[in-house]
Amino acid sequence: MKPGILYIVPTPIGNLDDMTQRAQQVLASVSAIAAEDTRHSRVLLEHYGITTPMFALHEHNEREKAAGLVARLQGGESIALISDAGTPLISDPGFPLVRACRQAGVQVTALPGPSAVITALSASGLPTDKFLFAGFLPAKQQARVTALEALADETGTMVFYESPRRIAESLSAISEVLGAAREVVVAREISKQYETYLHGSAADVLAKVQADANQQRGEIVLIVAGKQLNKSDIPAEALKLLTELTALLPPKKAAKVVANHYGLRANDLYKLTLKA
Repeated sequence: MKPGILYIVPTPIGNLDDMTQRAQQVLASVSAIAAEDTRHSRVLLEHYGITTPMFALHEHNEREKAAGLVARLQGGESIALISDAGTPLISDPGFPLVRACRQAGVQVTALPGPSAVITALSASGLPTDKFLFAGFLPAKQQARVTALEALADETGTMVFYESPRRIAESLSAISEVLGAAREVVVAREISKQYETYLHGSAADVLAKVQADANQQRGEIVLIVAGKQLNKSDIPAEALKLLTELTALLPPKKAAKVVANHYGLRANDLYKLTLKA
């Protein structure tokens, strides 16, 4: 018997029109759908007239259910994995099942689709050539500060999910640890009616959030600019090569060559050529 396939199926993060035709076809054709919350997902399936049976797979039962689901897949059933919104496994359940499938040689096929991380990052206006998704910042103040201190030297753009109840506290901690001038973006209610993007320094965005209670509601993605490198942060050999190549090549090309050679960030090196 031919084994089944585990499909990783993204679902809309707000606007139901963001559901792809392929996602609809897969959800309608599989033997069963593993959903983070069946009550939540039933609304989505009913909207598209999908009647495939569902069962719950969430953080409290996914490890104990993984082996049984692998057996079902090996027996010929195909199963779709969905979360409440967006791409499964991105701060959502599913990792134990996908890992178990890989270890058992079961085919895993991921469909492209909605992701709050990528959507917010692409519209943020912050550099996208290198970024770090770090999930949720810790809920407790000291743990949050410690986590930010560990990221203080990160040069890539940092992306977090954040609770609306804690967004002001997190912005305050960013201002304290990374500096009040650190550039941030708060993306809220992406693809929904009240979508907003707040952009500016950590101090300025914190003031906006504190002044408007609506900015402390809904689904939030918090985007933080990485640490900007100064000449003192770049190896002397890299700076020398950058100077030599800039005389021969366009600045962006020169920066890319040096970045690849020394494992640095091309955007930072390019900014240094503009300051020269």
